[in-house]
Amino acid sequence: MDRGALIGAMRPQLSADLPQAAATAEALSDAEIMLRVRAGDQPAFDYLVQKYRRPLVSFMYRMARNPAAAEDLAQEVFLRVYRSRATYEASAKFTTWLYRIATNLAVNHARDTRHERPEVTVSLDEPDEESGATFELPDGAQGAEEAMVRRERVLGIRRKVGALPERQRLAVIMHKYQQMDYKQIAEVLKLSESATKSLLFRAYETLREQLKEFI
Repeated sequence: MDRGALIGAMRPQLSADLPQAAATAEALSDAEIMLRVRAGDQPAFDYLVQKYRRPLVSFMYRMARNPAAAEDLAQEVFLRVYRSRATYEASAKFTTWLYRIATNLAVNHARDTRHERPEVTVSLDEPDEESGATFELPDGAQGAEEAMVRRERVLGIRRKVGALPERQRLAVIMHKYQQMDYKQIAEVLKLSESATKSLLFRAYETLREQLKEFI
């Protein structure tokens, strides 16, 4: 599969077989679906792309802070998944395997572009990562001031998360934004659960101290 075909697969409901694949997939685990991909089931792969496209783009954006780079990196993850299908073994959760590929790509990209990263910004139209509310400017000075305070809070959080040491940043993004549990994060980062808990504790303590003005 080339990148052009993958981009097509990442468009919603491209395949006529996708609704049927989705209905079948409800009774299967992701690992079982990936085994079908290994056996040559293209609709099964399309289903996995549709299911994980948005979470992967979100994960990559939090690492790269660049929308175009996030899309490209997510596409590369799926390309690697497809190219590795013949050697896939369902020995761990599919998401663990998927995010291990994504993490390696994200880390390499961050290291390669560390001198090119854009300034962290936030749009007034972009949702708050915790409340989901947009930063609309209401009528009246007080409402506008509150919206700007929320905007500065999100901007501050993003900057501080982005400034964490690499492993801490990855762990926080997976835990806070991808809703992954300690065990899964540990498997992705190849750490013990206790080491992962310690890593997250240090990261959250650092963020709590540095974000006092926003709390």
